[in-house]
Amino acid sequence: MVAEAFSGRFSIQFIEEGNDRDVLLRARDLVHVGHRILTAPLAGSIKPWETPYRSVMLTAEPEGPMDLFSLDLMERALAILRETKASPRTVSQAILQDFQIVDKSLMESALMSMEAAGQA
Repeated sequence: MVAEAFSGRFSIQFIEEGNDRDVLLRARDLVHVGHRILTAPLAGSIKPWETPYRSVMLTAEPEGPMDLFSLDLMERALAILRETKASPRTVSQAILQDFQIVDKSLMESALMSMEAAGQA
């Protein structure tokens, strides 16, 4: 849902065959080349093992040398995922759709905050 909602306005890297760890690893790789994290990688009150959906906003272009705060955020999120169950337990299509809605809502909220601050 996030890719559908925002792809006309932003560059989206959608990892269809991956999992939440793959998303965070890709975001961390982008931090290594100078992108900055704009949203918390483990946002929301849903525990990492409960949902297969994980969206993270980063700057569109690298902003210079590696941002150590962004790297720390990513490494902490990855450490939390390493300590959790291997994969989400949800299987019902209705529950999966609910988690997509929550993921999209978190990104919409973050975008509204950035727009209010003049950052989007």
